[in-house]
Amino acid sequence: MRQIPSGLESRLESPATTLAHCWRLTRRDGVVLGFTDHDEALTFAGTRFEAATGLTGGEAEETLGLAASTREVEGALSSAAIGEADIRAGRFDAARVETFVVDWQNPADFVLMDVAELGEVKHGETGFAAELRGVAAQLDRVRGRIYRRRCDAVFGDARCRFPASDPPYSVETVVNGGEGGTILVDGDLGGSPEGFNHGRLAFRDGAAVGLAADIVAASETGLGTVRLSLAESIDASFAPGDRLRLTQGCDKRFSTCRDRFANSANFRGFPHMPGSDAALAVAKADGVHDGSPVVP
Repeated sequence: MRQIPSGLESRLESPATTLAHCWRLTRRDGVVLGFTDHDEALTFAGTRFEAATGLTGGEAEETLGLAASTREVEGALSSAAIGEADIRAGRFDAARVETFVVDWQNPADFVLMDVAELGEVKHGETGFAAELRGVAAQLDRVRGRIYRRRCDAVFGDARCRFPASDPPYSVETVVNGGEGGTILVDGDLGGSPEGFNHGRLAFRDGAAVGLAADIVAASETGLGTVRLSLAESIDASFAPGDRLRLTQGCDKRFSTCRDRFANSANFRGFPHMPGSDAALAVAKADGVHDGSPVVP
């Protein structure tokens, strides 16, 4: 049950209320921003909620049961708080948003009304509108493991247990050129560029610092550089000299895990699972369909 402070409760019972809405937005990179629809900044719960760059609450819809509720906030684009470049770069994707109701005459009297995740952000020339996804929306996400032949771990995570952050599997280099979904980097990566296929890059400095992307393919250009083709474009400006960290990738096959990384003991797929053709075939001792497991 939500506990309402006595001061706020008495204010709610009075003929005239002095209430304001506040939103605390916590990005995945740790940046915390506070906004309020009041005409002056408010400070409580260790956060300053700014009015000049504030949000405006839109229509909220609540339903009984486990159906996900919908909510929306609107605001103006501001270089001091929420900029178009940051939205396009994905810095606000999946940010945590806490909604408060506060007595602006006494900000110590506040109550947390909702905790949501920032969903789709639509932006125009001067403003933006952001969807807030409630806790119930997480029920729509796929949980648990998938029964398939290929590995479902992230290369180098706690389930994979491979030291992917150590050289030569992770190296630092600098941007040489490119734009959008293609980046050129210095050619000395400590080995064949193909090792970074299905890998990951992260910007260490520059205007795109903190952003990361999946590498689809890496290849030599013949001009002393390596071309990285990305799964998604980097919607932030980057320039020659910006530092990058590149991490090699894995195609999730058992043969790759065993032969290239010698990590078959930690393989998180089911390589002995036969395909539909093998499962329906008739076992014959004089052929390849002898009933034994098929391992790639």
